[in-house]
Amino acid sequence: MSSTRPRSTARQFDLIAFDWDGTLFDSTAIITRCIQLAVGDVGGTVPTREAAAYVIGLGLMQALAHAAPDVPPAKYAELGARYKHHYALHQNDISLFEGVLPLLAALKEQQHILTVATGKSRRGLDDALQAVELQGVFDGSRTADETAGKPHPLMLQELMAEFGVSKDRVLMIGDTTHDLQMAVNAGCASVGVSYGAHEPASFEVLKPRHVAHSVPDLHQWLLAHA
Repeated sequence: MSSTRPRSTARQFDLIAFDWDGTLFDSTAIITRCIQLAVGDVGGTVPTREAAAYVIGLGLMQALAHAAPDVPPAKYAELGARYKHHYALHQNDISLFEGVLPLLAALKEQQHILTVATGKSRRGLDDALQAVELQGVFDGSRTADETAGKPHPLMLQELMAEFGVSKDRVLMIGDTTHDLQMAVNAGCASVGVSYGAHEPASFEVLKPRHVAHSVPDLHQWLLAHA
């Protein structure tokens, strides 16, 4: 399906794809702790906070397997179930970063196509998007369980095909190297945010257009350059 919305020559990017956790949603600390608890529950070596945070953005089972290399595949189903158990206890404790809603509203006003490309499951993302303030904000989305996990470029490639947007008109925004590497693999530009899961020093090799250190910083850069 091609987008029918008018495109301004003043815009550099028509389609903006956001990662979810750690970029729009303030969930990094809780996800990290839930990974640690789940690994401990099945008898694995509990990963450090840094190791658990590193896998955020990957598909769930890909992330858990990476964070718990000594847990045998036969226990992966139990590992995933324990993570979901712990996350369900805290999912209402997390929320959008302050300033995200005004940022999205400003981008909508400029007629950008707003999408989500996330390592969350489709069910998990749909649950998050049920919030009243988010209804109708995003034009499209892709999740790891329905395409391919990051940094594979399939999420972005499918969004480009859905909206008829070329790769040079797409901007990926995320808080991990997985997000930025996905953009590289898809031939798209990227922006990193430093307030999520990965240390921003690791972004440099992936050449993001900008590294935002807060949501207001991201807002200002996007309005000036996107």
